Amino acid sequence: MINPFEVLGLKAWADADEVRAAYRSLVKACHPDMIQDPARKEEAQQRMVQINLAYEEALRLASPRPHAALAQDISEEEAVLLAEKMLARGNPESALRHLLRTEHRDGRWYYIQGKILMAMDQFDSAHQSYREAVRRDPENNQYRTGALDAAVALRESGTLGGRLKRALRSLSRK
Repeated sequence: MINPFEVLGLKAWADADEVRAAYRSLVKACHPDMIQDPARKEEAQQRMVQINLAYEEALRLASPRPHAALAQDISEEEAVLLAEKMLARGNPESALRHLLRTEHRDGRWYYIQGKILMAMDQFDSAHQSYREAVRRDPENNQYRTGALDAAVALRESGTLGGRLKRALRSLSRK
């Protein structure tokens, strides 16, 4: 599956306005009506089809969704993409809601869940998610690193310094 944001030259957390701006820019540069050479015109038409499809999908992913849409199952790829987008925007609760919209769960899914739970300071649950990711893909060092980071954070959260850090972070979010 081609990432629509990549086709448009955007990061996965681009908002709807950025998607529209990137689309307009690409259309101006690639539109087949601006090309005279028949061979290049055919290439430009194929590129425009790709850009149009990417635009529709990226705009759908970047646009705010009504709460009713959150009840629908989506593909794992889309759930992970939306979760990463929300996490990058500093909204782990929304990221978790999007991630939970898919039934298919592989190592990557559990790894992303671990990242989200770490951002929510739920270190024990994050550690469990990372461990499940490692169980599903034992050779992935990124998953192993996440599990180790969660274990260290869990241990530190029990200390006085860890509790103070968490309290200060909580106050700064308000």
